[in-house]
Amino acid sequence: MFHPPLALASLSGEADAEWARAGADYAGAAILGGIALDADSRAAARDLVARDRTEFLPDDPLTFIDEQLEALADVPIQTGFNVRSATVGPISDAARVCRDRDGLLEINAHCRQDELCAVGCGETLLQDDDRLCAYVETAAETGVTTGVKVRAEVPGVDLAALSKRLEEAGATFVHVDAMDSELVVADVADATDLFIIANNGVRDDETVREYVEYGADAVSVGRPSDNPVVLERVREAVDQRFGVKPNP
Repeated sequence: MFHPPLALASLSGEADAEWARAGADYAGAAILGGIALDADSRAAARDLVARDRTEFLPDDPLTFIDEQLEALADVPIQTGFNVRSATVGPISDAARVCRDRDGLLEINAHCRQDELCAVGCGETLLQDDDRLCAYVETAAETGVTTGVKVRAEVPGVDLAALSKRLEEAGATFVHVDAMDSELVVADVADATDLFIIANNGVRDDETVREYVEYGADAVSVGRPSDNPVVLERVREAVDQRFGVKPNP
């Protein structure tokens, strides 16, 4: 999907085109966002801002996605957008924007903030397989490369079984925040042919090696994605563990 197999993971209110451009020397992909698409998710995002979290709240989310991806047209990195929505309708609109900019669409089934969960966004989607699969089907039907960011350790959720359903619904990749359950990556790898991006605690050779051994196809860096020291260290590990050959 992208080379080298290192992604910059979306950071709420921080992961924009400038952020992606700054990390492009180290990574093969950058997932911008997350961005709230519909009225309920945007209201939740405003509530998060009110308690001092950073969020992207442009007047028009679709225009924002388009402009941000356009700003990276000259950067040799695979782009994508992490999106949140309490309803399925806006997913197809965002998917078309990403498709037309050769970007990935990553559906957010990951965020655990109370405000987002209360309106049916984020990790609540992990507990509603049918709705999440409908989001994936809606996006994939546009022709965009579709994936889902998921979280381990959600009560009652079998990520391997869910990932299989997402694959059947049309997903191409799954971005797994393993939390403290790194072996879940191996479970997903055994259950599906999805492209697996492993996330959480990726900082050095030891963490990259562990995810590679569990079957990840790529790794991602979250909070330290604006730290060139960490990115250089992780990139060196990625090159070694994934057998990345240097550019001629």
